Amino acid sequence: MVPNDDETVALLALLHERKKSWGHIASTVVLEGSAVAVRGQSDEALFDLGPADDGLERARAELESWTARGLRLVTVLDARYPQQLLDIRETPPFLFFEGALRSDDPGMSVVGSRGASAEGIRLAARIAEFLVSQELTVISGLAAGVDTAAHRAALDAGGRTVAFIGTGITKSYPAANAALQREIAERGLVLSQFFPEAAPSKQSFPMRNASMSGYGLATIVVEANEHSGTRIQARLAGQHGRPVILTDSVVRTTTWGAELNGQPGVYVVSSLDELGEAVHDIREQPKRADKALAALMSA
Repeated sequence: MVPNDDETVALLALLHERKKSWGHIASTVVLEGSAVAVRGQSDEALFDLGPADDGLERARAELESWTARGLRLVTVLDARYPQQLLDIRETPPFLFFEGALRSDDPGMSVVGSRGASAEGIRLAARIAEFLVSQELTVISGLAAGVDTAAHRAALDAGGRTVAFIGTGITKSYPAANAALQREIAERGLVLSQFFPEAAPSKQSFPMRNASMSGYGLATIVVEANEHSGTRIQARLAGQHGRPVILTDSVVRTTTWGAELNGQPGVYVVSSLDELGEAVHDIREQPKRADKALAALMSA
């Protein structure tokens, strides 16, 4: 069994019985501090509870099956769960993972078009290499195009990269990235917020993007088109209080990029030097906030 197996079983049962979103259930469980306690409340507005033993037995069988297969997961009640994900509305109730899970993992998301241009691929690689040089984790979604270039460059530079995938942990999408996914699992971290056998869907990728936004210090949008899913992560990052860095091409070529330009927490860069300045400013923000708080408290 995994740690806190009774709590994990209760959480899984709640997810099967839910009437609300997974994020709502996760926040409810975190607030209460116990999935067992939440399920015991039998709130019909939140959950469609059947016979108590039936739901728990199904969940326990699932957990035992996953454990027997060597699958690893953490839940919102586990101390190893990435704490930065707990302050977003879409907090995943659990994460399956392969690789090295870290409680402190400062990094930035590098995202963009699946059908990126040659220049976009080159820029994504250079940005990833820069982040590695700053001892930051390169976070991306293992999609074709920009994501693949960012992951590959981070690995080649000897850095850490984290892949949030839009499928179950046993799947690879796109299939062409199966070998890259295995390499990231060996040298970095692969995370999935879905059940192990889950196939890709229209809903899974926006959910994945929300988690990527919450996990990183900021989101860097390298290249995108008007209808790119990347715009979802840029919007969510603002809602999560995470900065967004846009290349000038994104601002020039998309209406949503132009609309974000000038908004609080949004940086527009046209060179690696400007990117460096933005990254430095973002990393200094917590220090400035701490100093301001200390000054206020001593006044």
